Order: sequence, then C-alpha cells, then structure tokens
Amino acid sequence: MISFPHAKINLGLSIISKRTDGFHNIETIFYPLPILDVLEIVPSEKTEFFSSGLPIAGVPDDNLVMLAYKLIKTKFPQIAPLEIYLHKSIPMGAGLGGGSSDAAGILHLINKLFNLQISRQKLNDYALELGSDCPFFMQPAPCIAKGRGEILEPIALDLSAYSFVLVHPDIMIETAWAYSSIIPSLPKYDLKKSILQPIQNWVNTIQNDFELPVFEVYPGLQKIKEKLYTSGAVYAAMTGSGSTIFGIFKKSDQPVSFEVENARQTWINC
Repeated sequence: MISFPHAKINLGLSIISKRTDGFHNIETIFYPLPILDVLEIVPSEKTEFFSSGLPIAGVPDDNLVMLAYKLIKTKFPQIAPLEIYLHKSIPMGAGLGGGSSDAAGILHLINKLFNLQISRQKLNDYALELGSDCPFFMQPAPCIAKGRGEILEPIALDLSAYSFVLVHPDIMIETAWAYSSIIPSLPKYDLKKSILQPIQNWVNTIQNDFELPVFEVYPGLQKIKEKLYTSGAVYAAMTGSGSTIFGIFKKSDQPVSFEVENARQTWINC
C-alpha cells in the first residue's frame, strides 16, 4: 500500500506565548504544496525500514515514520510487522514538514491496511503525539493553525493562479534553537484578515517571526528572500523555522533561476 506525503509552507508565523507544557502558542497558515515523498508499507515477518532519495539524518528507529508505526503498534498490538519504504524528496530540516507528513502518512496507511477503523479525531490525537504540525497532514487543505499548531480551521485560500519557487540551502535549522531565540508577542496584524487581502498586500502585514533571529545568524537566507523579490515575486518569506525560502510568482512570469551556492531550487505550479 502506497501514499504520497506532501510538503507545506507557512504563510505567516507568529510566536504568541510560551506554554506551561514547554511548547509555544503560535498562529500560522499551513498551505500544502505538491512536493511528494513516497511511502509504502508491506506486511512482513519482521519490521524493517528502508529509504532512498535524499539522505535521512539520524538512526532509523528515531525517524518519525518508525515512531508513528511504534505508536500505532502500542495501541493495536495485533497488527503485523511491516516493511516500510520511504523515498525522500522533501528536504529535512527545511521548514517543509516532510517528517511530520511522513508520520501522518503511516497513520493513514496502517489504519486502512488493517481496517482498524480509527476515527479521524483519534488519528489526529495520535498525530499530535508525534508532532505539533502532524494533524495538519491528516487533511490536505489550507488551514489557519493555532495552539501548538493542532487547532485547525480550514480557510478558502486558492493560489492556483500562482507558481512557487522554493530555494533550499544546505542548512538545517534546529527548531529548538529557533524557538529559544524568539521573544513571544501578540501579532501586530490579524492573520486571518490579512491572508484574504490581495497577495500584493501581504508583504506589509504577514511575516514570519523566525526570520529576524535566523537571518541574523544566516544572512545568506535574507539575501535569497531579497533576490526573489527583485526577480518578480509578489510575496516571499521563510517557511517554518527555515531554512527554505519561497517566492510566489504570477504564472504568466518566466521561471526564476539564479545561482545560490549549495542550494536546491524547485519550481512548482499548483
């Protein structure tokens, strides 16, 4: 059984307050993008994990895919061992949510393969145990996210008239460090209202709080954002805690290509 976990970008990201459980309250827009991993599960005599594509850091047992399998196994001990295959196309440590998307994909696949009939709400609960943004990947629709990122409200946001350029430098941003560099505060503008304004206005009202501390340490990321604007982007920003910088362009514009040392560029038409 196969699924194709997708990436996401953050349109705006405000770190509002530190919680007593150690997490942060945030506000952001999750927007899905068709950069796809490939995930396959096959019943087997023993559980094994195989990967291809982009390199995956760390040991297999610590991968979110395996953690998702182990979580479901504790809830439903009767499920058979699995061979799990992951072809990685979504870069890690890039703010694109690939690991969380893969984890959500495993939950969906196992529920379907073994006919566990787990409710959507219970699947979301399991997803939240794996990561704050995992519940978003249980549904592929634009959402405004609050709380840790698990309080989701669908929004009518259609960017099909635009193309996206993603620039991913060979830099992995440690999420815990990024959060430690932020002084939480209430956002200056209402994100839900701002996102419904013409996209040309977003530059004035929608921002990612992580950009200031991350750009101070990695000034090359700010230069990429500036280059996207000078190349014609109607909006550009960093996604998540980085390091991917994206630009949104009118589809009538020509594809953007510029040299960034040790960086991948991806052009996406949604």
